[in-house]
Amino acid sequence: MTPKTKAARKRPWQEIAQEAQEYRDASIASFDPDVPQLPKMLPRNVFGILRQSLSQAETGLTEKPPEELLKLLASGTVTATAVTTAFLRRASLAQKLTNCVTELLPERSLARAEFLDEYFTQNKKPIGPLHGLPISVKEHIGMKDLGLNAGYIAWWGNVAGEEARVLQTLWRAGAIFHARTTQPQTLMHLETDSNLYGVTVNPYNRDLSAGGSSGGEGALIGCRGSCLGIGTDVGGSVRSPAANNGLYGLKPTAFRIPTDGWSSTMPGADPITTVIGPLSTSIAGIRLFMQTVLDDKPWLQEPALMPLAWNSSFEICSSKPLKIGVLWHDEVVKPHPPITRALRSVVSRLEKIANVTIVDWKPHLHDEAWAIISSLYFTDGGDEDAAVMAASGEPWRPLTEWIIKENPCVKKLSMQEFFYWQEEREAYRQEYAKVWNETATSQDSETGELEGVVDVILCPVGPGVAPLHNTAKYWGYTSQWNLLDYPALVFPVSKVDAEVDIVEKGHKPMTDIDKENWKLYDPETFAGLPISLQLVGRRFEDEKIIAIFEYIKQQISLPFVDFP
Repeated sequence: MTPKTKAARKRPWQEIAQEAQEYRDASIASFDPDVPQLPKMLPRNVFGILRQSLSQAETGLTEKPPEELLKLLASGTVTATAVTTAFLRRASLAQKLTNCVTELLPERSLARAEFLDEYFTQNKKPIGPLHGLPISVKEHIGMKDLGLNAGYIAWWGNVAGEEARVLQTLWRAGAIFHARTTQPQTLMHLETDSNLYGVTVNPYNRDLSAGGSSGGEGALIGCRGSCLGIGTDVGGSVRSPAANNGLYGLKPTAFRIPTDGWSSTMPGADPITTVIGPLSTSIAGIRLFMQTVLDDKPWLQEPALMPLAWNSSFEICSSKPLKIGVLWHDEVVKPHPPITRALRSVVSRLEKIANVTIVDWKPHLHDEAWAIISSLYFTDGGDEDAAVMAASGEPWRPLTEWIIKENPCVKKLSMQEFFYWQEEREAYRQEYAKVWNETATSQDSETGELEGVVDVILCPVGPGVAPLHNTAKYWGYTSQWNLLDYPALVFPVSKVDAEVDIVEKGHKPMTDIDKENWKLYDPETFAGLPISLQLVGRRFEDEKIIAIFEYIKQQISLPFVDFP
C-alpha cells in the first residue's frame, strides 16, 4: 500500500495530515476490521486492555522475547503466519492506545510469512537466523515503494526508491517487517510529536512521553506489538524510548551498522554521526540484531563502514576482574529520586560480586560537551529544517522551537566556525580518553598496556523517567555519548514507587537547568513508570558492554521487577 497522492504545496497542511492519518487507519482496517472497539475513556496504563482484547494464544506469542519465538519458529512448533498475525493484531491495538504506528503492513508481512512457512515445509529448516520474526521499523528508514516523510508534512507523498541496506540484510536473514512507526518533526526531539500524526504516548501512563525520536518504536515494543525494532540515534533517540518504555536499546558505535536508505534533512552533513540501533524486549534481541547485521559484512556494500565483524566469543566470567565506574550525576543536572535509587540498588548488589570493583566516575566538563554537540547539530542554523516546514506551512512543534530557535548554540556557521567546532569536538574526545586512561591502576612494564582501567560506565539515561509532554529538554545523559561516539546500552531496572521515591528535601540545584528539572518531579505523576539505566563503553566496544551487561544481569537478577 502506498500513498495515493503527493502533497501539493498549496494544500492546507491540516488536509495533508488528515490524509496521512486516514491512510494509516486504512492500513490497519485492511488487516482486521474486527479489532475490538476501545472505551472512549482510556486508562492511563493500557496493558490490561491489551490483554483483554487478545486471545490467550495471541497474548502468549506476543509476550515472548525474540529468542524464544525464534526457537519455536525454527523447530516448526509455530508458523510464521501465526506469529505475524498475532503481532499485527497487537500492533493494531497499540496504535489505538498510544498513537505509535504510521503504517501497518499486513499484505506484505503475511505474504512474506506464507513464503517462509512454505520454505520451512519444503526444506525442513529455517531460511536464516531471523526466520519468521516480525520486526518493526521507524518510518524514516526507507522501505521500497512506501512513503518516506521523516515527520514532515511537505514530505508526505515522497516514496522510497529502494530498501534501506540494513533492511535488506535482515530480510535475507528471514525477517518480516510488519509495522512502521512514528517519529517527531525534524527527528530532533526526545519526544515523538508531529503535525502528521500528533503525539505518541507512553503505554505505562498515557499522560506521559514515549520518548523520541524513535518513540513510535518505544511505544509499540513497550505494548508488545513488536519484540524487536529499528530506530536511529544522534542524541538519545533509541535510548530515550527504550528507557521510557522499559526496554533494551543500543546506540552502537558509528560506522558499524549500515545507514544507506534513510531520509533526513542535511544528508551527508555528519559532524555528529547518526546511527541505526535496535530496541527489544530482551538483551538477546539486541545481540541478535547486531550479530545478524555484522555477519552479513555490510562494509562490502557500504564502504564508509568499519570492516569489523561481530565478536561473538567475547564473554565475562567470574575469574576475570571487572571494573565499573559509576556516574551518579553529570554536575549539570542531578537525576530525580527514582534514578538515584536504581543506581544505588544496582551498585549495592554489584559490590557483593567478588570480581567486580566499583569506583566513582568523575564527569569531565559535560556542560561543555553539550555546547559542542548542539553547535554541530544544525550547522546551517536550522535553515533547511525551517524551509521544509515552511514549504507546507506546518507550524513548529514546541520542542522544535526549543532545539532550534531557543538553543543559543544553533547558528549558521561559516567554514572557519565549522572547522573550529570540529576541532573542539576532537579535542574533547582526546580529553575524555585521557580521563578514562587515568583510571588505570598500573601499566605493564614490557608492553606499556594500561591495567586496571574502568571497563564500563554505569549511569542514568536521563534526568528522570518518562517525562511530561514537551518537557524533555535535557539531553546530556545521552548526547554526551554521541559526541564521544561511545556505544551505550539501556536496560530496565525497576519501577517508580511513589511511597519510596519521595521528593528529596533540601535539594540544592547545581545549575538553572537542574532547578527547572526538579520542578518537574512529582512521585504520584510518575508512579509505576519504568526506571532504566545505561552502560557505556569505549569506541567499538559494543560487544564488551553487551557481554558485561549479560554477566551482571545474571549475577544480580536484573530487572528487579517484572515488565511490562
